[in-house]
Amino acid sequence: MKKGEPRTCRTSTDTEQEGVREDQRPLPSQDVAPECFPADASLTSRAAACVRPHIVMEPWPQVAWVLLLTLITDWSKSAQSRDFTVKDIVFLHPSTTPFPGGFKCFSCENAADNYNCNRWAPDVYCPRESRYCHTWHQMDERGATVSVTKRCAALQDCLSTGCSPLPHRGHQVCTSCCEGNICNMPVPTNETDAVFITVSPLSGAKRPSLSAFAGVLAVLVSGHV
Repeated sequence: MKKGEPRTCRTSTDTEQEGVREDQRPLPSQDVAPECFPADASLTSRAAACVRPHIVMEPWPQVAWVLLLTLITDWSKSAQSRDFTVKDIVFLHPSTTPFPGGFKCFSCENAADNYNCNRWAPDVYCPRESRYCHTWHQMDERGATVSVTKRCAALQDCLSTGCSPLPHRGHQVCTSCCEGNICNMPVPTNETDAVFITVSPLSGAKRPSLSAFAGVLAVLVSGHV
C-alpha cells in the first residue's frame, strides 16, 4: 500500500455482495469483525482477514456448579430442621457425679433451633442449688422456632410455665420445666407440653425432723404427768 492511500473497512457482508464463492464465506459459528486492509487486496484475503474464531464456553461446568450448590443448600436445611433424638446424645461423663443426686440439663443461650441447642450443649452437671431443667422456646406466627434457651433452674424459676404471646409479629413463647437427668431434650410448642413435670412432690415447706416430733411428744407427756 502506497503512502497516503486511503484504507477501507470491509466486512463479510460486503464480500458476499461482491460475489465471493460459497467456500470462501465465513462459517456461521464464527464472529465476523471489521478489519482494515488496503483497497487493492484480493477478495480472498479480505474474507480471511475479517474472520476470527468464536470461542464457545461449555455450559456443563456452570450447570454442575449450580447443581452442587443446590445439593449443599438442601442438605444444610435438612440438617438444621431435623429434631434432636436420644441417638444424638453423647455422654462424656456417664458415671462420675460431683455430689449425690447430681444431674445434667441441656443448656444453651438463644440457639437457632432445638437441634443446635442440644448438639452443642456442654456436658456439665448443674449447680447444687439447682433442681430442675428449664426450657424457653420462642416461635413465629407459623410455629417455626426463632430461639431456644435451656438451663438448670431452681424451684422459683419453674412456677410460671405455659405459653404466652409476644408483641413481635404474632410470636409466642412457651416455657417448661422438668425434673431428671437431661429431661429437657424436647422443646414445648403448645399448652399441652409447656408444663412443669416433677418426679418428687412439690412442697415449699420443709418436712419436720424427728427431733421436732420428739420435742412435741415430750411436752405432751410432761403436761399429763
